[in-house]
This record gives sequence, structure tokens and C-alpha cells, in this order.
Amino acid sequence: MSDTTYLEWPFFEPRHAELQRALDAWAQVHVPQGAHADVDAECRRLVAELGRAGWLRHAVAGQAYGGAGEAIDSRALCLIRETLARHSGLADFAFAMQGLGSGAISLAGSDAQRAAYLSRVARGDAIAAFALSEPDAGSDVAALACSARTEGDTVVLDGCKTWISNGGIADFYVVFARDDHGPDTPKRGARGISAYIVDAGTPGFTVAERIDVIAPHPLARLRFEGCRVPVAQRIGAAGDGFKIAMRTLDVFRTSVAAAALGFARRALDEALQRATRRRMFEQRLADFQLTQARLGQMAATIDGAALLTYRAAWQRDRGGDITRAAAMAKMAATEGAQQVIDAAVQIFGGLGVVSGQAVEKLYREIRALRIYEGATEVQLLIIARELLKDLPA
Repeated sequence: MSDTTYLEWPFFEPRHAELQRALDAWAQVHVPQGAHADVDAECRRLVAELGRAGWLRHAVAGQAYGGAGEAIDSRALCLIRETLARHSGLADFAFAMQGLGSGAISLAGSDAQRAAYLSRVARGDAIAAFALSEPDAGSDVAALACSARTEGDTVVLDGCKTWISNGGIADFYVVFARDDHGPDTPKRGARGISAYIVDAGTPGFTVAERIDVIAPHPLARLRFEGCRVPVAQRIGAAGDGFKIAMRTLDVFRTSVAAAALGFARRALDEALQRATRRRMFEQRLADFQLTQARLGQMAATIDGAALLTYRAAWQRDRGGDITRAAAMAKMAATEGAQQVIDAAVQIFGGLGVVSGQAVEKLYREIRALRIYEGATEVQLLIIARELLKDLPA
């Protein structure tokens, strides 16, 4: 039911509209609605289905490694996330984490690393994870303390990671750690951080505990105790980890905005159906001016966020710097979606807070998007920093 006239905007090419229509039709068959008794198993199934159907090709770069193109098409990435999120938050999660988890390899991996991992990710044969956050290093990425000590041709990892999506089900993890060359190595700051690929089952690496959140998906805390990996598993040069992490987040931050759009569009669809079917005081709920005003505000909020989201994706596909644009899109889309979904719950009344109802699930699913991959407050700081950096001191 969702309006797709926005696909006529100049940000898009005909192939994008074709991709969205094909995915929407596919999702209606392969993405079931409702709760999942075993979230881990359903996530694995979705990754396999998305890979088999070719959708995961859009989450990795390099045609030689299974990607849809030499570079990740940000507009395609965003359209896929928006469409999947409208159908199922878990389907969007399964797709997005394949891209985020392997993003550092797409952007900075060696040919050998790309050959070993990306094609498996694109086929859905391997599940990826992005291990950046720590108990004392979330938004402040430069404060991470997980250490990487080089011993010959081996790196020894020690420390903890938390809030790691796909934790416990991933086949490999891209782990960011601070290079430790001795007691004088700085423990803070962006310099000295490197990225390493750690395969599940590597000795010294354990899933410490699973984390349950309001919108269930695989999430865990990881522990590294004398975990040894070959130096060849380092992504890029030593000390490039912070830059690689920021580049990866820049690519996928805009797609978080797109997922929020998908949730918001589904909420508006549900609200429109409820408003036109629900009768009270001898008329439809949609006949009340207060309801009409609320629906109008919801639609305007969605379109405003969509313009920012697809402007950022379009700018990235043209090779532009999107740090400010991506931050604006992520902030506006996630905050706007929260408002839209809250309005939908209000239109549903008591039914809107019944467990299992579509708008109730959306209410739980949207909340995390305002936090992960940069909380709203961090996006505001990024926007302000970008505005001020070119001004005279």
C-alpha cells in the first residue's frame, strides 16, 4: 500500500525503481509476518534466503567477489533496507548486518581477504559481524581499550566488546583494537587502532553473554583472552582502524535512515487502514479533523526525512563527502519515524499497545535506531562540527 511515487525523484535511476518493485514482491513471499520463536534460526534463514535471491550482492563491493558492482550503490542499499524494514525489522537487520559486518573488508580489505570473505557474505553462506563498541567506548569510539599485541606474524587480542549485532551466530567478526607495543602505548585517542578479522571458533575468543533487547535480534558481549590471529587478518595498514571504522559507518549510517523510513511508511499504512475502518460517533475515525491533521503531519515528516536520506545516498554515489548529509539523514529519519510510529499507536488506541500488533512491534523496533551507529545527540554534534570547521577561528 505504501506510496512509491518518490521513486520518480531525480535521485533515482530506472533500475532503482525496478529493484524496489522486485524486492517488494519477493518479500511478500519470503518474509513472514509475526513473532519468531527462535530469532537466531530465523536470522540465519533470512540471510540464506537473501543470499540465494541475490539481494546480499548489494551489501558488498566488487563484482569479482560477488558484489552487484565495483562499489556499493548507496541508493540501492537504502531502498533495500527501506523495503525490508517495511515488511520485517528482522529481515532488515539480517541484510544490514551482512553489509556492516563486512563493510571494512569491502572498503579496505586485501584481495585475499575479499576473496575469502565477501563472496560467502554475498551468497549468504557466512554471517558477518562488526565488533567496535565496548563497555566504556560506545559513541566515543576513540576510547576503546581492547588491545592488539603483535608477536612476530601473530596478533594477540585481549579485551571485551559489547552490543555486537550477530554476536553468537556470526561466522566471522571485524574487531577493532588498540595496537599495544608496550607500556608507553597511548591508551586513548584515534591513533593506533587497527581492524582484524576474527573467525568464530578461534581459541581465546568467546561469546561472553547474549543481550536481550526490546526488539529481539542476535546481540552479544564478546571476550578476547589471548586470542591469536595472523597479522594477515589485519584490514588495511596498522593504525588505520579508526579511519576504516568511520568510513564504514559513513556508508551504512544513511541506510539506517532508510530503515527508519521503512518503519515509518509501514506505520502510516497501518494508521490509514485503521482510520478508514474504525467507526466511532457514527463516522469514520478518518473523518475527524484531528485525525486528518495527524495523518498529514505523518506524511510530511516521512517525505522530509526521505529527501534527506536519498540526497545523502545520491551524494555518496557521486563520490561526494556525505558526513554532514548522512548525519542529517540519520537524525531526521530516526527521530521522525519515532514521531510517526507514536502517532500511529495513538490512532490505534488501546489496540496499539497490544503485544504482537504491527504498530506495537514498530514502536519497539524504531527505538534502537535512534541510538545505534551514532545516537541522535552525536549526529547533532557532527552536523555542528561540519558547519563550524570552515569558519574562521
